Amino acid sequence: MSILQTIEEKLAKMPAPIRLKDLIRNIRAARTAADERAVIQKECALIRNNFREEDNTYRCRNVAKLLYIHMLGFPAHFGQLECLKLIAMPKYTDKRIGYLGITLLLDERHDVHLLMTNSMKNDMNHTNQYIVGQALCCLGGVCSTEMSRDLAGEIEKLLKTSNAYIKKKAALCALRVVRKVPDLMEMFIPAARPLLNDKSHGVQLTAVALITEMCELSPDTLHHFRKLTRGMVPQLVRVLKNLIMSGYSPEHDVSGVSDPFLQVKILRLLRILGKGDPDSSEAMNDILAQVATNTETSKNVGNAILYETVLTIMDIKSESGLRVLAVNILGRFLLNNDKNIRYVALNTLLKTVSADLNAVQRHRSTIVDCLRDPDISIKKRAVELCFALVNSTNIRSMVKELIFFLDKSDPEFKGYASSNIFIACERHSPNKRWHIDTMMRVLTAAGNYVPDDSVSSLIQMISVSNTLHPYIVQKLFQAISKNYTQQPLCQVAAWCIGEYGDVLLSGDVEEDEPVQVRTYYMNKLDLDQLKSKSYDPSQGQSFQVTEAEVCNLLEKMLQSTSLNQVTKEYVLQAILKLSTRFTSSQEQIQTILTPFSMSLDMELQQRSVEFFALSRSYDHMRSGLLERMPPMENKNKDMEINTNGEVLDETENGEQLLNDNQSSIAPTSESNGILDLLGGGLGGSSPVITPINNKQDSSSAGGIMDLLGLDIGSGDMQEPALGAPVVQPAMPEINLMDGLLGGPVQTNNQSSVNLLGGTMNDNALSIPPITAYERNGIKVEFKFEKDNSNPSVVNITLHATNTTSNLVSSFIFQAAVPKTFQLQLMSPSGDTIPGGNAGEVTQLIKVANPQKQPLRMRYKLSYSSNGMPFNDQGEVSNFPQSIYS
Repeated sequence: MSILQTIEEKLAKMPAPIRLKDLIRNIRAARTAADERAVIQKECALIRNNFREEDNTYRCRNVAKLLYIHMLGFPAHFGQLECLKLIAMPKYTDKRIGYLGITLLLDERHDVHLLMTNSMKNDMNHTNQYIVGQALCCLGGVCSTEMSRDLAGEIEKLLKTSNAYIKKKAALCALRVVRKVPDLMEMFIPAARPLLNDKSHGVQLTAVALITEMCELSPDTLHHFRKLTRGMVPQLVRVLKNLIMSGYSPEHDVSGVSDPFLQVKILRLLRILGKGDPDSSEAMNDILAQVATNTETSKNVGNAILYETVLTIMDIKSESGLRVLAVNILGRFLLNNDKNIRYVALNTLLKTVSADLNAVQRHRSTIVDCLRDPDISIKKRAVELCFALVNSTNIRSMVKELIFFLDKSDPEFKGYASSNIFIACERHSPNKRWHIDTMMRVLTAAGNYVPDDSVSSLIQMISVSNTLHPYIVQKLFQAISKNYTQQPLCQVAAWCIGEYGDVLLSGDVEEDEPVQVRTYYMNKLDLDQLKSKSYDPSQGQSFQVTEAEVCNLLEKMLQSTSLNQVTKEYVLQAILKLSTRFTSSQEQIQTILTPFSMSLDMELQQRSVEFFALSRSYDHMRSGLLERMPPMENKNKDMEINTNGEVLDETENGEQLLNDNQSSIAPTSESNGILDLLGGGLGGSSPVITPINNKQDSSSAGGIMDLLGLDIGSGDMQEPALGAPVVQPAMPEINLMDGLLGGPVQTNNQSSVNLLGGTMNDNALSIPPITAYERNGIKVEFKFEKDNSNPSVVNITLHATNTTSNLVSSFIFQAAVPKTFQLQLMSPSGDTIPGGNAGEVTQLIKVANPQKQPLRMRYKLSYSSNGMPFNDQGEVSNFPQSIYS
């Protein structure tokens, strides 16, 4: 007997594969994970043996068991080819398991798709609609780019059949194909619109989904559906109106609403078609109003339709009355008991504020009530919406409610709420007294959760409020006298006491606002004084404090373990300042500072040691060094120049560059604009170089100059007009020591003198040129020369040439440098560059580098060539080292 016959006999004696139900029962009977693995491994071995035998009888059963094993997380990749064999079988049951196996075991990354394309094409032409449906479902799940291109024609044919079951599956498969290969979109556009006239709601739903996807992917397709012969919008309006006006239909009814899924899909497509199109928006205004007024709101299904209606109304160019109706719907949502609906309403109102603020303001009381909701998500959205509603007319009432919320809110809200209250008050405060009272009230309510930038913002605002310094410093002193455990409050109070300690000792505070207006913002001490006879609103608040009391309080703060090192640095600095403001407490101040000269904290030790050094060796300079600081500039206002979205972008390397924005702003009279843009300055009060501008039209200068309201550096600047303010370069100082040591002596005659060896001229130094830009035939070259009037200034001559055959016009060069530099762009020689290197444009760029740092320059280039505008930007960092010396 041969070996082959022996194997065949053994296989013949093997039992038939068990059914799927039996396998599930055996797996569930396993008590441990090891037993489960043993059962599955044994069954997989049997399945492999059957696959090797090419047994068509049990192939369907084995693949079904393999799919169950795959869903349990065990490897089943060896059954992929068996799935392909099943879809080629004539029986529907075999095809069903085969397509299911392909969907689970394969994806578009496998190469076996070529083997199934022919089988799918044959099945799409099958007479059995369910086999066609299986092929379409499988293709929609695992189609690759190649399969999409090969089978797109078959899908288009199926979209035109009369069978609703096949059409809806073909439409969904076409949606998948369009996402995968957008180039095939044109094939399905003619077949998509007739599907909306089908009687089957399923076909209409899939047709709307397909059209929506195509409109979102392609602006050209969107324009096509807007501008059809009769337009897509009237057809959608008619379908939506039939859904609203139709009677009860058991097949499509959901909680008393006719096919809400189709209604929501149509509303979304109307929103896409009507956005930015007045004609389409006007055609759908009536149906949107009808949906908004006739939809049942007692069920969640109706609320879903209303929500989609609101989104559509707010996105299209709808009428003002319709927008008010949409906001009122959201206002009703806020009164709903369902937390999800309230959250959705708040989230949508937050997006709606910018479109119709007045309509949202009518529901302000309801929004404020949401601040007391126990749900943290609703509370967060309500806080954001409240800040969006704050304006100059309701600032008092809204801040009052927000401070109530701040008092009782969780720690996670305190930082966000306090920071935004500060911002709102800075923008809309009615007067400085109210502003100061509110911010100090927020400091007390938020405690240690106040962010650091809010502390610096408050200090800046106090520094410019000269008339309120007595009131502010006395209020802060009262606040920390009661409680000095709150770090931000102590930092602000310590700074103010140090700067205005002499004012603190005065007794009277002038009132410029009625007490009734400020009553809410007073702390408990103020309310007690209001009730007592010691406070007379007509005469002002009487307040007396001595130098010893101030020093004792600051000493307690330094010795407190609840304050961190940063706050103690504020307090120590305040004591140093008070040494020049208090006359009878010098010994007490020295006693307080003595222990800190040996402190383990280097900052505290350094401040203390510096004070004693000033007191002993430089006492005559102490009053000048510790004098009151001048008013601080508000950098936040510089960052928010206007409301058109133009802001400064501070990069990590210390540069400030502008976002690209072509909006023009009227010129301002502020000088040194480009230096402010770059955060520059040479450390002195007078700049070395100041830009000059006398242009009134800044529309041609984009980007960098638009934000400043100046044309400086735009490349189209003319010579200064008569009478234009010009800051001349600062005169260099003479340093005889440099001359005696053999170095050049700087004089006012724009030359360098060497006392030991004649004269030197920086222009004699040879500095190699560099290529700053070379692209599209445009070349920009920099040539360098030292400025005779100032050794820290280098003159860069820009040479722009054109190697193309086309004339380049409207040539503009803009530049920006880091903070440590100063930049001035002079007028260019022109704005047109002839082609073929027949001419050039030159422009002088002056750069001051007082710190001898490596130069980096950001540039923005714009020009027109052959009627086409070009814009480019980049950075130049390969400047020669010799320009720094």
